[in-house]
Amino acid sequence: MSEQKVSRKDQILQALAHMLEAEPGGRITTAGLAREVGVSEAALYRHFPSKAKMFEGLINFVDETVFSRINRILQETPDALAQTEQILTLLLTFTERNPGITRLLTGDALAGENERLRQRIEQFFDRVESQLKQLLRDAEFKQGLRTSATPAVTANLLLAAAEGRIAQFVRSGFRQPPTQGWQEQWPLLAAGLFRD
Repeated sequence: MSEQKVSRKDQILQALAHMLEAEPGGRITTAGLAREVGVSEAALYRHFPSKAKMFEGLINFVDETVFSRINRILQETPDALAQTEQILTLLLTFTERNPGITRLLTGDALAGENERLRQRIEQFFDRVESQLKQLLRDAEFKQGLRTSATPAVTANLLLAAAEGRIAQFVRSGFRQPPTQGWQEQWPLLAAGLFRD
């Protein structure tokens, strides 16, 4: 029986992500979500006590997915420059494959929603930036590589570049993929990353 509940929860979250993608700029209502899932609003609330908890479920999915992959990159790739590129590419590719969820990450879908959701998104990006900062610090000790600016300034610049591409994706109504042109842009960023 609990497997069925997990399945219904996942179905609700998938429907929510689909609606976020299908209605760029639109506001999601529980009535609309219930119709999309094919259940009553009361059934939605049996699985999630509020719409904020539904959004939080998607944010948890992003957190778990992205950071499990970042950990794998850090374990399997010894080179700091390659790690940095792979983490940024992961972020861009994940958002490209999950446009609805990307509206959450940019805050576009959170207008009028619980402030705690915005804080969760802020924490997610803070964690990504901290991870980049740490790997840039480790590059000096493990590979003798020093960043051109401080690791904190460099990590912030890299994240700003990725966030800018993600924001363009949402602003374009998902027509301008965040990975478009990234292969040409990454070498430009990478060239100034470490001192000679």
